[in-house]
Amino acid sequence: MSQNEKSIYTLQFILLCLSSLLFSSSFNMMIPELPNYLSSLGGAEYKGLIISLFTLTAAISRPFSGKLTDKWGRVPVMAIGSSVCVVCGFLYPILSSVSGFLLLRLVHGFSTGFKPTSTSAYVADIIPQHRWGEALGMHGLCFSIGGALGPALGSMIVNSYGINVMFYTSSFLAFFSIIIVMNMKETLATKEKLNWSMFIIGKNDIVDRNVFPAGIITFLSYTAFGLILTLIPDWSEHLGATNKGLFFTAFTVASVMVRFGAGKVSDRHGRPKVIMAGLIITSIALFVISAGRDIQMLLIGAGIYGIGTGILSPAISAWTIDMSNPEHRGKAVATMYISMELGIGLGALLGGTYYNDQIDRIPQIIRFDILVLILGIVYLTYWARNKRRIKA
Repeated sequence: MSQNEKSIYTLQFILLCLSSLLFSSSFNMMIPELPNYLSSLGGAEYKGLIISLFTLTAAISRPFSGKLTDKWGRVPVMAIGSSVCVVCGFLYPILSSVSGFLLLRLVHGFSTGFKPTSTSAYVADIIPQHRWGEALGMHGLCFSIGGALGPALGSMIVNSYGINVMFYTSSFLAFFSIIIVMNMKETLATKEKLNWSMFIIGKNDIVDRNVFPAGIITFLSYTAFGLILTLIPDWSEHLGATNKGLFFTAFTVASVMVRFGAGKVSDRHGRPKVIMAGLIITSIALFVISAGRDIQMLLIGAGIYGIGTGILSPAISAWTIDMSNPEHRGKAVATMYISMELGIGLGALLGGTYYNDQIDRIPQIIRFDILVLILGIVYLTYWARNKRRIKA
């Protein structure tokens, strides 16, 4: 059997996907309920910090997780990421002041700063290069299923048993993710023993310049996600939704439907073409979300947004790895995720600050971000033309 015909769905890959599904469910299940929870603590004016603090520490930790992934190993770094979720889930009910909550959001961000970086490197280790798009699309599909199940399950638990039970459930899901990870085979060929030098970050350890084009597109496209995470729970409630996780469920179901196929298309026809289509569809989604005035239109917008991100995510991830050096794969993936967190964090902070609990401002904030996506389309067009000129 030729390499082309071999299945990528090995036990290692299946375990990796299952671990990521549980990890994604763990931290995503909180998102729809946190704005109201923060308001109940007396911190309504800090809603913009719910996501931005989380992404701040995620971005700060990326250079460390990238270096540790390349030197210490993929498996222990994945385990650290899930462990942070376990600890934070148990601490939310204890640190129940505004300052305690914001501190935990800061700490919680280390989870996504570690696990996704090492996970993407692990995928690239066990999957042939010509099928990276397909594999990352399938892995992203599992991550997205967690992103769909988590919010719906979280809201259901809060409505039936209270928010503290939801926090504890989050911890248990992350704990099962750790169990799976610790039973996976390490794929780093030249693993080093953990030492203090791994925590010393020089200027060359922070970002991989080779993947800057992917980083720019990632940053611009994920500002919209920062707005969605911050504003949609309140907007859903304003439009009459009883379960604030419905938007995220619709968005994720649509994303799941296209991720696998989009990854394959990017393998065959190139990443930039697929990324361009994703940017255009995401722009349309933001317009529909901003124009809708009922739950039906909101869910239609969520579906279109899911299609856009389902196309973008595996293509950008594969594009990043395409441009990376195999010896610095962790750093390259970390660079992409730093860009992602900066985009999400900036979108959440600026959008949440301008929103300031004035519900009628949400549509105009979302419409403004369409201009940011158009900037991404312009940049990608320029990059592609410049690339063709160099080849000629």
